[in-house]
Amino acid sequence: MKTREAGLILILAAGATEALAQTTWAGFGGDPGHTRYSTLNQITPANVAKLRQAWAYDLGSMGRKWEATPLVVDDVMYLTLPQGADGVVALDPVTGKQLWKYEAKDSRGRSNRAVSYWPGDAKTPPRLLFASGDKLIALSAKTGQPVKEFGDNGVVNLRIGVADNYPTGAYSFSSPPAIYKDLAILGPSTQETGRYGPSGDPRAFDIRTGKMIWRFHLVPRPGEPNEGTWGPEGWQERSGPSMWGLISVDTERGIVFLPVGNPSSSFYGADRPGTNLYANCVLALDAATGKLLWYFQTTHHDLVDADLAAAPILFDITRNGRKIPAVAQVTKLNMVFILDRLTGKPIYPVEERPAPKSTVPGEVSWPTQPYTVKPAPLGRLSITRDELTTVTPESRQFCLEWWDREHMRNEGVFSSYGSEGTTVMFPGTIGGGNWGGMAFNPQLGYLFVNISNLGTIGKLAPVPPNSRRSAPSGLPPLPEVDYLNGPAYTRFQDENGLPCQQPPWGELAAINVNTGDVAWKVPLGIVDSLEAKGITNTGTPNVGGAIATSTGLVFIGATRDKRFRAFDAKTGKLLWETKLEASAAASPVTYRGKDGKQYVVIAAGGPSDAGRGTEFEGNFPQKLIAFSLP
Repeated sequence: MKTREAGLILILAAGATEALAQTTWAGFGGDPGHTRYSTLNQITPANVAKLRQAWAYDLGSMGRKWEATPLVVDDVMYLTLPQGADGVVALDPVTGKQLWKYEAKDSRGRSNRAVSYWPGDAKTPPRLLFASGDKLIALSAKTGQPVKEFGDNGVVNLRIGVADNYPTGAYSFSSPPAIYKDLAILGPSTQETGRYGPSGDPRAFDIRTGKMIWRFHLVPRPGEPNEGTWGPEGWQERSGPSMWGLISVDTERGIVFLPVGNPSSSFYGADRPGTNLYANCVLALDAATGKLLWYFQTTHHDLVDADLAAAPILFDITRNGRKIPAVAQVTKLNMVFILDRLTGKPIYPVEERPAPKSTVPGEVSWPTQPYTVKPAPLGRLSITRDELTTVTPESRQFCLEWWDREHMRNEGVFSSYGSEGTTVMFPGTIGGGNWGGMAFNPQLGYLFVNISNLGTIGKLAPVPPNSRRSAPSGLPPLPEVDYLNGPAYTRFQDENGLPCQQPPWGELAAINVNTGDVAWKVPLGIVDSLEAKGITNTGTPNVGGAIATSTGLVFIGATRDKRFRAFDAKTGKLLWETKLEASAAASPVTYRGKDGKQYVVIAAGGPSDAGRGTEFEGNFPQKLIAFSLP
């Protein structure tokens, strides 16, 4: 084993990234460092149980994914619309009354999770920036009208210069741009299969004009640092890696932190020998120029779809009396890496440990992979037949028969799909910590993170020469690929949506960054049909995020069970919950209205990828719901 670095630490105030005294919620993460922390103090552990619905904004029954987080600035709320109805609405944050609505034209692609707000200056009024499909759009924050001076009448075609050769290849944007001074910085979601396709490079655009200012090559070109980590010619026309996650900014130091996704193909890498930098990296760039400062790779030569999705979260600590700017990254593999923000070196020990060897002909899997020692992994990293569910006899029988019929196997967290038998990945492609990310309370020194314990199963199968099977839409056959994934995203759960391993299936944890230890961990979510039988504390798979308050509360939706909850930040005790009409696969916000009340708002938009196709959701309404004290 190789230990990178260790040390004892002590928390300090979050410095440049500490949340503002929030009458507002001015960005997806509350502040540029994505701490998702509010200093408002009206709602406390003593009175949170009195929360009641104040208003709701009803979108109807859209039937499409809606994972929106609203912004509140200068007594106006800004909200993105669901996938398939892309656009932005402005609301009165005290009443929910619609002030204006903008609908994007010719939109295609993923649902966007939020807008970004640029405050403008003496000459230029405030603007909203958001991505709709493959377009970056700038709106007037006051009127919702496109800003004509930006791009082509308010729109920049993001395919130009990146995806020109692949006009129908997968290329869209689901996360809001990060704002640094006059720059909007963002990256795309690209294809999951095949080498050739649109690049995943992040880019920065001038917010005033729409002109591209810089671009960073996630697959290094000849002459650039770390070239050759994709094989001799693996960089040429290489699709991805995706950069669809949420970006954080240290505004004081001018550093942007990017969570980079996995390579394509997600589960087959014989055509990309090497570590595949900068895939699966926390990447620190000069925000003004895009120059590389440092990188830290959380998975080498990824074969398990371990893309980084959550925003890196920024806070300061002290070690041996010295202040250290820190950045923490949660992964889909149930690990949280805490790094020095200026160097990228681990503050707590990270070990390189032997990893399973791929059974696919021609594949050269990387021999070791990084594991966090502190904080310890937050959830299950493996599964055996003996650990299958006993929650109900019917579920156990289903899962046992499935395991035996498919000759399932698992060799630990980095078990990749093989050409013989079926592999259970654990946690799976939608397990661990996802895009909802973490929240941070600087008073306690606690990071709050929700995880899913849900496996996925799959296998690889040979592909006939020049076959179009599994080729991404709009791309040619994939002659360079000998094996492609068959069923690869099948959830390891029974016919009723109950995961096939023992509970808990979802958890909420607090990490004490003073010690690197888990301060507490509790099941997150319930299954109503099991509760009726007296089977409790199961948790559920979840996607969405939490917020933390200075009064010691943690608010979170995220679960399959249509609940919105508040926990005691010190202990993990459940203090309040309410049932919604649909699940809230989103992150809440809190702000103070002009009426003096503190509000907590959540988008209840239906199931996430962790909840579709289960007993937990059918047809569902979509509402933005605001809560306040009486």
